[in-house]
Amino acid sequence: MMQTRSMKILVVWASRHGSTEEVANAIVDELRAEGIDADIKQASEVTDISSYDGFVMGSSVYMTQWEDSMRRFIRANQAELFEKELWAFSVGLSGVQTGMPKDPVRVGPVLLRVEPRDHKTFAGRLQPQKLSLRERSIARLGGAVEGDFRDWDEIRSWARDIAKDIKSLDN
Repeated sequence: MMQTRSMKILVVWASRHGSTEEVANAIVDELRAEGIDADIKQASEVTDISSYDGFVMGSSVYMTQWEDSMRRFIRANQAELFEKELWAFSVGLSGVQTGMPKDPVRVGPVLLRVEPRDHKTFAGRLQPQKLSLRERSIARLGGAVEGDFRDWDEIRSWARDIAKDIKSLDN
């Protein structure tokens, strides 16, 4: 009986202040716990994706846009990403209830280039002391609330759903 090679996954992230990196780490830990062969790298440090069968890509969202390093990663690897399985997640305060609707208009176009199987938006964390003066001003004007709003159970559950999806693709 021939043994089939299971999918090798890269969790790639872009984070300005560390919140999205922590989410990416939780996702890769959950994938590995489910028996998935997974690596993790920062978007700006990825030079070759040819050894991966699929990707979980995540970025923090500022002013409705993914980080520049993630947008550059997608542009540089668009053709290959389009041919592989991928899941995407966004982390930002747009997920925090402020009474204003989320605006995915800017995040959306970058994902249309690669057609992820799923895209999930997670609430983020706001620590004003870690922000630049400009970022603090924007957060204040936008009515952002200080605190950590990440739902770790939701994040881990989504990662387990991805693991199930990967296992179904392996069969």
